Amino acid sequence: MSSLAEKRILLGISGGIAAYKSADLVRRLSERGADVRVVMTAGAQEFVRPMTYQALSGNPVHTDLLDPDAEAAMGHIELAKWADLILIAPASAQVMAKLAAGMADDLLSTLCLASEARLAIAPAMNQAMWRHPATAANADTLAGRGTLIWGPAAGSQACGDVGPGRMLEPDALVAETESLLRPTASLAGRKIAVTAGPTREALDPVRFLSNHSSGKMGFALAAAAQRAGAEVTLIAGPVNQPTPPGVKRIDVTDALEMRETAERAADLCDIFIAAAAVADFRPAEISAQKIKKTGDGERESLALVKNPDIVAAIAARKERRPFTVGFAAETEKMLEHARGKLARKNLDLIIANDVSAADSGFDSDRNAVTVIDAGGSRELPPALKTGLAEQLIEIIADKAFAQ
Repeated sequence: MSSLAEKRILLGISGGIAAYKSADLVRRLSERGADVRVVMTAGAQEFVRPMTYQALSGNPVHTDLLDPDAEAAMGHIELAKWADLILIAPASAQVMAKLAAGMADDLLSTLCLASEARLAIAPAMNQAMWRHPATAANADTLAGRGTLIWGPAAGSQACGDVGPGRMLEPDALVAETESLLRPTASLAGRKIAVTAGPTREALDPVRFLSNHSSGKMGFALAAAAQRAGAEVTLIAGPVNQPTPPGVKRIDVTDALEMRETAERAADLCDIFIAAAAVADFRPAEISAQKIKKTGDGERESLALVKNPDIVAAIAARKERRPFTVGFAAETEKMLEHARGKLARKNLDLIIANDVSAADSGFDSDRNAVTVIDAGGSRELPPALKTGLAEQLIEIIADKAFAQ
């Protein structure tokens, strides 16, 4: 059976030069068995004519909110109910602003408000527009409501600028769609705890030790587990990420606080996923006052003590031990070090990634990982963290509850 057989995808196309890529996207989705219906904004029709998408999808293209030929002018409601997924590609800055504000002044924005289907957008705009605080705020608002944001990629742009704002290529968007819509192992009735982000270990009232973890992978895993039906507790270090819909979030700051919270969560969960980048060390003493510099060129020393190994402690439990998954963020000899951690910490599964690789790991929207257990390893190709999370949750569920 084709990967998207019988899946109903409503593809929204907004104004922008990237609209030409959407023709290839329609073709690729249709080849995989999807039933694709296209909705175009007025701006999109200035770049590519509707007939192109009609020929590729085999379905009429929708452009007008009040179409007298569509079911007594209520065709937008029928479309909204029909879709399994609404994907807007390209999604312009204007469309993002309208969706964030809840506007419904054309067919595409009205469909998004009227539908209960999942909504994904593939932003495409000038790099300065993508970086503008208003666009960033709109993206945060949409993500907080559960909208999936696929991209943008960085590179040269039609205007001559270089930077983030390019729409993801059609093959990447197809992969994200397949990952989202493929049947996943049911986790209904299961409880999962996920740690995410860094920890901050205070030096004094104004300084701390930490790392570059953004928490994106852990948050994506929590969201994917919730979509698979699990009751999810997300233990988050200091990060700027919206809470996934339906997920219980507990914010912590340092390693000791994360350990205490994780131990409580582990008492109740079936699966424990340690995606957080917990600081290995903390200061032996925290100064009550800001530490002052001494003379220029003089060396300073800082006494450190090891932080507890949270995931190893949970994996070592004799009672109430959940299926325990760790992460290995490495910069060299990734597989060798990951396999060592798997055995040394008594983990059921470890997910290894090279955080030194370009466009992967910490603070990136993309990642490439290898899943390792006692039986072997499986490499997952580079993808957005949201798509990888869906694959990882399916793998973890299969391993944890294999008959």
